[in-house]
Amino acid sequence: MIGLHIKELREQKGYSLSKLADKAGISKSYLSYIERDMQRNPSLQVLSKIAHPLGVTVEQLLQESVQKEFKLDKEWQMLVQKAIQAGMRKEDFLEYYQFIQFKNRNKKR
Repeated sequence: MIGLHIKELREQKGYSLSKLADKAGISKSYLSYIERDMQRNPSLQVLSKIAHPLGVTVEQLLQESVQKEFKLDKEWQMLVQKAIQAGMRKEDFLEYYQFIQFKNRNKKR
């Protein structure tokens, strides 16, 4: 959800949508589409234009956006750590996940 992250950074800087669009050299409507996740895959060139006035790099913009989207709470983190310590491999997790999906599909029938 890069759009939400861009909006948070914009608001932290105290920029309006118009001000950031002007500083980035992109249209206000396009920036609005990005922030509202109507445009989910802006080009690296556009992200670079947005990142500069926000005082971040494109890498930081993308990395922080991904981290926010996939942040695990403490309970999940501990559960994953215990599973790894017990010898669970990625392949084991994937197999278990696929089994759960299979079970859920059969419940719906």
